[in-house]
Amino acid sequence: MTEESGTPARVVVADDQTVVREGIVMLLGLLPGVEVVGAAGDGEEAVKLVAELAPDVVLMDLRMPRCDGVEATRRIRSEYPGTQVVVLTTFADDDSLFPALRAGARGYLTKDAGGEEIVRAVRSVLCGDAGLSPSIQRRLLERLSEPERGARPAVEAPDGLTARETEVLVLIAEGLTNQEIARRLHVSTATVKTHINNLFAKTGLKDRAQAVRYAYAKGLVRPPSQ
Repeated sequence: MTEESGTPARVVVADDQTVVREGIVMLLGLLPGVEVVGAAGDGEEAVKLVAELAPDVVLMDLRMPRCDGVEATRRIRSEYPGTQVVVLTTFADDDSLFPALRAGARGYLTKDAGGEEIVRAVRSVLCGDAGLSPSIQRRLLERLSEPERGARPAVEAPDGLTARETEVLVLIAEGLTNQEIARRLHVSTATVKTHINNLFAKTGLKDRAQAVRYAYAKGLVRPPSQ
């Protein structure tokens, strides 16, 4: 869809939940400026539809079977650069947002967005702008400002831990609860639990007390100065 031609944007909707997918298609069908040309139940199907239909935009869910939204976005932007991707998801945490943007998504909306907001995002990405909801824009600004407040010194992650798992481990050692860690990292409590389960599995730790001792032993945190 361009301002010059007024041609509706050709859109593919990708969401693994049938009711949600059909609801989005129905909603967009009531709005001007958008033509839904296909609907996919997972990321693999979304990539195939892009190859067949060459849509202008894919509205992409993130948590889908076979091929998730991040991987589908990466493949679409690599193989079919004429198609833009706007993420439309329930999740607004850092672990969902930043991988999607790094994969090439030009827009990011949560599923509480209204039809007009979705159309605005589609129009924005086709004009070369970012189609981000206000809450996502605020989160990006917050994230960009965080290093200015003093970043945590970089440490080498032991035992194959990812950077985020190491960060969670350090916060456990500092005495934060799962809820406090989630607020600090701007992620869900469920995401924190997943990171904890992963780091426990990699390190062989059994509980938070062992995690605290491990963090000190590996030099991830320092004892209070005497």
